[in-house]
Amino acid sequence: MAVWAGDEPGIIGRPVRARIVQVDHPGATVDYLAQPEVVQDMVRRGMLQWTGKADLKAAWLSVVSPSDVVGLKVFSAPGVNSGTRPAVVEAVVQGLLLAGIPATNIIVWDKLLLDLRLAGFTDLQTKYHIRLAGSLESGFDESVRYTNSLLGTLIAGDLDFDLHGTTSGRYSYVSKLVTSNMTKIISIAPLLNHNLAGVCGHLYSPSMGSVDNTGRFEVAAGRLAVAVPEIYAMRAVGDKVVLNITDALICQYQGEETSMLHYSTELHQIWISKDPVALDTMAIDELDRERQAKGILPQNNNRDLFQNAVLLQLGVADPAKIKLELVK
Repeated sequence: MAVWAGDEPGIIGRPVRARIVQVDHPGATVDYLAQPEVVQDMVRRGMLQWTGKADLKAAWLSVVSPSDVVGLKVFSAPGVNSGTRPAVVEAVVQGLLLAGIPATNIIVWDKLLLDLRLAGFTDLQTKYHIRLAGSLESGFDESVRYTNSLLGTLIAGDLDFDLHGTTSGRYSYVSKLVTSNMTKIISIAPLLNHNLAGVCGHLYSPSMGSVDNTGRFEVAAGRLAVAVPEIYAMRAVGDKVVLNITDALICQYQGEETSMLHYSTELHQIWISKDPVALDTMAIDELDRERQAKGILPQNNNRDLFQNAVLLQLGVADPAKIKLELVK
């Protein structure tokens, strides 16, 4: 089971504090467009602060090694304006290349390859000769599955779909892309609301992006509150995540998978942590502040999901146990 805490375990081994590095730069976006050179510098400064290393190559080598195959999990369905922004991913790719990881060992991935292409990641593939991959198109591993008592209606692409006449199932199989093709994962998630999960963040994105038969969970907040932490806690999923980066250049507080810049605020920030729960909790608080400032009624943030994640020792949700380090 994954335990993503800070640097200070308690006397019984439980996490007592998480670290988050927050980098601010007022020029990170202009008219809602990311400025690549500024974003690159933000990621550089954030990684130096996070790792405590003197140079960027050493910083990245403290997270990955040249022999790794690194998957950069993005959330691309909302497109280039509201999903994970290619400028943030590009800065990470540059750091990995500097650390000596071959371009062919860097995979930018999401559930659907089409979403990646529509969100502008093909340009990065062409420029750096890295790989793009969809977990759905990569097929699913019949030996690694998550079992839940909820029956789901199977659709084309699910491993058990139309297998001997099967139309429903209780299994969610993990993609071969995750089980076999990557040794480490870096989650890069946008600061974007989700009406049922609270935020399209570092728990929701890797979990729902790694497995099939997810429609049964996407219909109710209570179902996601159980399934998302349990899938993340699988050895094949959460144990591979070595770093989480929140793309907080822009905060979209309404609209989730639809790009709605009129429900967005330019924050000009990048957040870095090893703790997905701490980052997602911080994201929910920021989304609440933005809605309150605009006079929008609060929504259900699915705090149960994050409390369940804490019970599984996936991270820290208590703000009093989260250390925030600001880099201007």
